[in-house]
Amino acid sequence: MIFLYNTGLLLFWLGVRVGALFYPKARKLVRGQRGGLRKLKRAMENRGQRKVAWFHCASLGEFEQGRPVIERLRSREPDIFILLTFFSPSGYEVRKNYSVADYVCYLPFDLWWVSRKFVQIAAPHVAIFVKYEFWYHYLKSLKRQGVKAYVISAIFREQQVFFDQLFGRFFVKILGFFEHIFVQNDDSLDLLDSVGIRNASYAGDTRFDRVLEVAAGASALPQLAQLASPDKVTLVAGSTWPRDEELLADLVNKIPNMKLIVAPHEVSESGVRSLLARFEKPALRYSQWKENMGVNLAAYSIFVVDAVGFLSSLYRFGRVAYVGGGFGVGIHNILEAAVFGIPVIFGANYKKFREATDLVEQGGAFSVSSALELINVVGMLSVNRQRYEQSCSTCRTYVAQHKGATEAIMNSIAI
Repeated sequence: MIFLYNTGLLLFWLGVRVGALFYPKARKLVRGQRGGLRKLKRAMENRGQRKVAWFHCASLGEFEQGRPVIERLRSREPDIFILLTFFSPSGYEVRKNYSVADYVCYLPFDLWWVSRKFVQIAAPHVAIFVKYEFWYHYLKSLKRQGVKAYVISAIFREQQVFFDQLFGRFFVKILGFFEHIFVQNDDSLDLLDSVGIRNASYAGDTRFDRVLEVAAGASALPQLAQLASPDKVTLVAGSTWPRDEELLADLVNKIPNMKLIVAPHEVSESGVRSLLARFEKPALRYSQWKENMGVNLAAYSIFVVDAVGFLSSLYRFGRVAYVGGGFGVGIHNILEAAVFGIPVIFGANYKKFREATDLVEQGGAFSVSSALELINVVGMLSVNRQRYEQSCSTCRTYVAQHKGATEAIMNSIAI
């Protein structure tokens, strides 16, 4: 089995390098990893005698889950050296200058000779993986060197390879390398128990702690409050994809009293131009507004945020939120919207996300599969005051009830 794992990873590595010739994201990954071990060695030589805490996040979403633990650790151990790694360019490019970490870099592919060297150079005192990323050679190298490794906010589903009849045994062995696994729900604990993994406990999802922190300190673009008015329904849409944007354009174009703030998932120039072309009402881009902040925002029906880093604060301007991704592989983080106590709408592919299914069942969130359904839901929330207030209260209460994962994890991890 290890032969198949190594062969698969090698083919993946080669595939990314070939893909870099054609795809910008793959090109960023290849360029970002170039000379990675040499740069890491230089950073480690400059750390002095400080202990190293290594945090690994696949991408930006996992970083937001790990962030409360990173920042709590920094507060508790101000002298510790924090090494932060990403696998995806979408995480690294946005957070490469994250000030709480001492060094941020890409994680090299889990090729056995590379991962062993990485762990030797980093020499971490503790390693914390966020949610996913179960790399055999990295975890085995940590185990051999006596480094305690943890995974936080983990979630397991029956369809994952760990529970496969053919390949499950090998991947369960990877889980055994962890000192402890902190899971988001009891279903995950039951699944792990079914394959003999006992080094696990329920802690909850650190995203709840993170969104509560963001909501308490939200301050980005306060001028956007000008977009809202008593006779208008302001909808804030985040992490949208083209299919989401088709529905949103139908909504805004057909309903006269709508205002839309939209932060697309991809902010490439071609993507933003395609989005703007869908609207029949006056639209303004963030990049345009930044050059002339004296412009009257109230004169525009649509504000397109063609930059990253603002979304988690933008939802506070909405009467209703729409979260994208539900017409693709799955919805993005709905908790960033729900924490502000507003109803959340998303596409049909949401059922693998516990918070989404909970909020739909409790009436705080709504799933739509067409533009007509979106129009009907927004219309209902606009005219039915009681239903709207109930949805707001449900979202606010749900988030507050699930806080505390960060504290539970910090009380259990040995640094």
